[in-house]
Amino acid sequence: MSLRPRHVRTKLGELDCHVVDALPEGATPELVVLLSHGFGAPGTDLVALAPELMMAAPRLAQGVRFVFPEALLSLDALGMPGGRAWFEIPMAILMGQGRDWPQYSQAVPPGMPAARRALMSVVAALQVPLNRVVLGGFSQGAMMSTDVALRLEECPAGLCLLSGAMVAGKEWEPKVRGRPSLPVFQGHGRQDPVLPFQEGERLRDLLTGAGLPVEFLPFDGGHTIITEELEQLAAFLVKRLDGR
Repeated sequence: MSLRPRHVRTKLGELDCHVVDALPEGATPELVVLLSHGFGAPGTDLVALAPELMMAAPRLAQGVRFVFPEALLSLDALGMPGGRAWFEIPMAILMGQGRDWPQYSQAVPPGMPAARRALMSVVAALQVPLNRVVLGGFSQGAMMSTDVALRLEECPAGLCLLSGAMVAGKEWEPKVRGRPSLPVFQGHGRQDPVLPFQEGERLRDLLTGAGLPVEFLPFDGGHTIITEELEQLAAFLVKRLDGR
């Protein structure tokens, strides 16, 4: 299949975004997939996933618009030129010191509320019904996507979590019970040195414990996205596209 998706950089809500689709000019997408990058990555980090997902499932090219927001914080001052973040991570953690994961999973990270408002402004600017919006992301972007998906006025079409983890657990736990019909795809590497595999399991258990349908893909690998994960994600998105 030959694909020539368009890639446009534009501002949606409070954030600069990269918009990619292969739809006919002026066509309205059947589904919008909003994917947020992880800590330290540039805003373009996940853009290449759009054509890869379209190649894996050509149905997506016919009806999906992909939107990749750039996180609001610049990390240039930390010596990461072009790197961005949704919220700050303590320097001790960046220097390789350990983290108290049970405690961290319950707390709201400083800066997360501001990032949430910015990401929700992007969702509002899409101007499509929430039941035609899939939220997702990688690492810190997966955390933000979960946080927003649980707080929107209506349930979105789906949630895609690539190497994510649970944060803000005290706030998420009551909210997740109000989203029993939210379909979730979640992938996580068993050798992830950044967000340990058991933290992916902790997030999965929170979601499944509240009755959410979760497709969980554990894989042998680190803090990354593998081909099998992309293929299953593409299949998950096709179901969201056709499961009206």
